[in-house]
Amino acid sequence: MSLVAVAVAGRGLVPAGEPVFTAGDEALLRGSAAFETLRVYTGRPFLLERHLERLAHSAAALALPSTDGAAELVSLIVGVAPADHVLRLFRSSEALVATAAALPSGLDELRARGIALRTFEQGAPSLLAGVKSTSYAPALAARHAAESAGADDALFVSGGRVLDCATANIWWVRDGALRTPAPGPGVLPGVTRSLILELAGDVEEADELDDLRAADEAFTSSSVRELMPVIEIDGRPLGSGRPGPHVARLQAALRLRSSS
Repeated sequence: MSLVAVAVAGRGLVPAGEPVFTAGDEALLRGSAAFETLRVYTGRPFLLERHLERLAHSAAALALPSTDGAAELVSLIVGVAPADHVLRLFRSSEALVATAAALPSGLDELRARGIALRTFEQGAPSLLAGVKSTSYAPALAARHAAESAGADDALFVSGGRVLDCATANIWWVRDGALRTPAPGPGVLPGVTRSLILELAGDVEEADELDDLRAADEAFTSSSVRELMPVIEIDGRPLGSGRPGPHVARLQAALRLRSSS
């Protein structure tokens, strides 16, 4: 992640290469920090209020200090960062920080091709259901393993039930019905997920892996990657093996919403 701007509560804008977390911060000692990631389109943080609300919820669940002041840090960052970028907010035991980074390259090309998923069995249910914390080591390890196996991302499952991808929610369409797992242990209530529920209208909650494997099309949703068509799971094509019309329509609706 190449940072282009950093702001710290109580300090304002600081050089992007300057340390902002101390060696005694619980974020480093135990991975106990709340964070949010969102996209900024033409200088406007998308769905900012929803992200700030979840940040406050996560910080409270982790017994961290208040996230008051996060909106002010966002304003500082947006004022000096490129018009389109990735904005992240961190609430650790000692610091409230906002950063801006360049968007990952090749997202539109990846969307046009579609992504392949590799399934991984999830362990015991998390006590932090609904919390977005920096304890991402298992998810990122699974993604690296998926990439080593020739896939693009990891899909967590538990006893035949579908959970989440490493950093995204999962959706699928079967017989014209759009489905996604209900939020709970192993399934984060994603901010982009909440928007897709509004844009799509009628959505069914479902979590059977066999149902997903038999779907006509599927896709993932996340703030940075937006919607990504899924064309393969565990080496087997999903549906036609090509991006489908539902994800194209919802991706277009998301982009329209981001510009309004």
